[in-house]
Amino acid sequence: MIDKNFCMSSYLVFRYIERDDINFFAGLHHKNFVPPKDKIKVSSAEDIDAAIEKNFSEVRGKKLGLMLSGGMDSAILAAYMKGCDAYTFRFLNGTIYQDELKRAEFYAKTYGLQLHYVDINWQTIEPHIDSVMKNKCAPVHSIEPQLVVAAVQAKFDGVDCMIVGESSDLIFGGMDKLLSQDWSFDDFVKRYTFTEPAAVLKNSVDVKYLFERYRQGDKINFLQFMDEVFAVESSGSYMNAFEVAQIDYLDPYANLEPSEPLDLKRIRGGESKYLIRELFKKKYPGFPIPEKIPMPRPVDFYFEHWRPTRHEFKKFLDMKKFTGNQKWQLYCLERFLNLFEPE
Repeated sequence: MIDKNFCMSSYLVFRYIERDDINFFAGLHHKNFVPPKDKIKVSSAEDIDAAIEKNFSEVRGKKLGLMLSGGMDSAILAAYMKGCDAYTFRFLNGTIYQDELKRAEFYAKTYGLQLHYVDINWQTIEPHIDSVMKNKCAPVHSIEPQLVVAAVQAKFDGVDCMIVGESSDLIFGGMDKLLSQDWSFDDFVKRYTFTEPAAVLKNSVDVKYLFERYRQGDKINFLQFMDEVFAVESSGSYMNAFEVAQIDYLDPYANLEPSEPLDLKRIRGGESKYLIRELFKKKYPGFPIPEKIPMPRPVDFYFEHWRPTRHEFKKFLDMKKFTGNQKWQLYCLERFLNLFEPE
């Protein structure tokens, strides 16, 4: 089925096209990530340690590269990758995220990884935007062209398989703002919606039906929603980017699952990813636990003076009301439409 208005609205709300049977245009079929079903149950830092080691045993013999940030997840993975290459984003013409860089340098030095900087600015990511959209047959997340830049650099260095720690936040309670309360249905819908379609599109479609599947009276089963909806959008970005770069990737956290429900009291008390924190302490004794910082991308700078011009968008939008990430969504959607349906 072809329904451009539905696809635009779904992308703006969820950052992916939720219905597998609906596409933007004839001849296109978008790709969604399918989370693994058979997962290893873990109940302690020791369990996670053993499970990660087992996952790495399956790729021994390949030349591995690590997407290394300043956070806990990739820092832990560095402990299993002595002598490998690591890749850390560094933004040109800017001084942001310097603490992140210093931590990444420390992790690499601790475990003897060869650290490579992946220098990022608009000129380095822009050439990859169309390729990730064409491969997905849909607009994409802002990290996708950035990941391609890193993957291409790693491939040039001879890396066969990139290691990422992307799933840890979702699985072990790192999404602390989304886990911060027992949400009412309406409040969660408002909080989770990335960009409200009715605010920007002339012909928006109500896609609240997906939230309705998880409604529990005036509440919502937000944990199940995140496991089944957020996982598709988040992991799908990595799957698509590495597929475009034609390089294998492995997320050693992706097939793990806590054997007990997340302890929301601990998370809300400041111990997000408490099991991961314990493992980090074992790998880096005495080193301060870093606070979570999303993968950096200077979208506010990129789109400071940009506004959409296609007929699908409402005229005279007040762009000051939108965050940099929302502006990326609008930009990417317009670029995608121009790619397949030029005006």
